[in-house]
Amino acid sequence: MGTPTLAIIGGTGLDALVDIKLDKREIIITPFGEPSGPVTRGNLFGQEVLFLPRHGYSHSIAPHLINYRANIWALRDAGADSILAVAAVGGIRSDMGPGQVVIPDQIIDYSWGRKSTFFDGTYETRDSKVTHIDFTHPYSNALRQRLFNAASAAKIDVVDGGTYAATQGPRLETAAEITRLERDGCHLVGMTGMPEASLARELELHYACCAVVANWAAGKTDGIITMEEIETNLTGGMQQVSELIKALMSA
Repeated sequence: MGTPTLAIIGGTGLDALVDIKLDKREIIITPFGEPSGPVTRGNLFGQEVLFLPRHGYSHSIAPHLINYRANIWALRDAGADSILAVAAVGGIRSDMGPGQVVIPDQIIDYSWGRKSTFFDGTYETRDSKVTHIDFTHPYSNALRQRLFNAASAAKIDVVDGGTYAATQGPRLETAAEITRLERDGCHLVGMTGMPEASLARELELHYACCAVVANWAAGKTDGIITMEEIETNLTGGMQQVSELIKALMSA
């Protein structure tokens, strides 16, 4: 295992880090199968960084088919001690409109059928006792604070806090489902937040989410949601994320 370092998981709109000085790409086979692709190791603004696009380098893996266990395990094996997860989401709360960057502090899991724990009787955990992680605060406060400091240095407007609703996908939600999520106290909706966050906690990795609002959630506007709209909003939002990552790595 190499020197502990930051890993970045790219979501929709961030399939590569354009400023990275590539060292190598490592194919890591884990006890839980293959991750979404080779782990990219390189130098980003003077710091070692790892990168893995959760949907694959060709963006071909649907949210419910991602091997989350293999992804988190591979990044840990590659030397990561912290993971910054970038994700495209829908905005529910009024201050979380398209293009806004949000650093959530809570999550509710509505996904199902995903392999969501390393403690399932396989590999090195097969003889261990049932393990219950504390998940009161699902994101690392230390890593979130680093993100806020970086945002301040880069003069990027980010929303501090919010509850991420992790849905199954790959379809978008109905207006009624968004109304339900809003009643539940959710402010953002995405498809990849879980079990990624809890798996990172099981491996004792710092984990935080940098969410980019790609569209208003269903029913929040009169029109329908189009991929053209999502792509347009992500262009500006991911540019802000790139500046945020630059400030984070330069700190």
